[in-house]
Amino acid sequence: MERVDADQGDLQCPNCAGQCRYSPVAQGLHCTMCGAVHSLDTADDHLAAAEFPYDVDLPDAEPPLPQIKDLSDTRAHQCLTCGGEVLFTGPALSEHCPYCDGAVVLSDQDSGYQTKALIPFKADQDFAQRQALDWVAGRLAAPGDLNVVVSQARVAGLYAPFWTFDSTEAVEYWAKHTTGSGDNRRTRSLSGHMRIHFDDVLMPASPHVTPLIRDGILHAFNPSDLRPYRAGYLAGFAAERHHQTVDEGLRANGADKTLLMRNRIKQHINKSGVHSIRYQTDTTGIHYRRILLPVWILHYTYGGKPMKVVVSGIDGRTYGERPFSKWKIAGYSAALAAMTIAFGIAWGAGGLL
Repeated sequence: MERVDADQGDLQCPNCAGQCRYSPVAQGLHCTMCGAVHSLDTADDHLAAAEFPYDVDLPDAEPPLPQIKDLSDTRAHQCLTCGGEVLFTGPALSEHCPYCDGAVVLSDQDSGYQTKALIPFKADQDFAQRQALDWVAGRLAAPGDLNVVVSQARVAGLYAPFWTFDSTEAVEYWAKHTTGSGDNRRTRSLSGHMRIHFDDVLMPASPHVTPLIRDGILHAFNPSDLRPYRAGYLAGFAAERHHQTVDEGLRANGADKTLLMRNRIKQHINKSGVHSIRYQTDTTGIHYRRILLPVWILHYTYGGKPMKVVVSGIDGRTYGERPFSKWKIAGYSAALAAMTIAFGIAWGAGGLL
């Protein structure tokens, strides 16, 4: 098993040498032994929002990682606190010592492509659990015991890998426009030109980032919240490495970009009934960031089916998967039917029929 260095020394309290974890509440490294809080702020924090150019004509400018032979490999680091062996499996970037529970993160030289920046957790675990329970309370037709089940969910704090992309698109498009119906139905062809500028389009950098995470809670991205990558922000949380080249990231998110392009073209045409859109584009001015974004995931099982509630580690926005109560749905349906019948009777009795 391959051994790697880790940044554990940076996670030790300078006062008592105890283990530190990042505290979303204190917004700093919190020592689990003496309680001291150490700021991670630096004079260069404003540089975290910097973007990096990419030339589509030079796709090999950033070759695949030579130092990571197999992302399925398991590697180990010996804990500097107690001597325990810390495991790093697959793309996981951050782990805990199984013996003393001290937080350890991989060193930069073994962490895949260098993460440029991240947004630290602002919402703590207690807040995430409250948000999840509030979300459950607002679900119509949810089983009566769902709040109890979710309150016992396993909670995981995760830094998920994302890209931000900028680009300018010179677009030529063709489409069809249908109006009317029946004998008056007419379909016409149309075409046009337009320029589109995409700014800070947020795209997942891992297949593990599900649509629930991507679309549900992390769409409100603010570059001013970014901070330079430092191991301390990951202390106490899971994290996944960036392991895509820029070209791979662009290709993996090609379907999402196509959807965005089609929506912009529809807006440009500004007519209803537009379909059969085709286009070609000349893409220039690509800039990117490799970043990590914080999310709480609450895992629970209901009726033998695994589900999850996702809470943004930035602002607490909450979405999730939920079961339905068949009895409540039947009750709502019966009540609606009764209201419809009663309305009809009242309408008829009033001589309005």
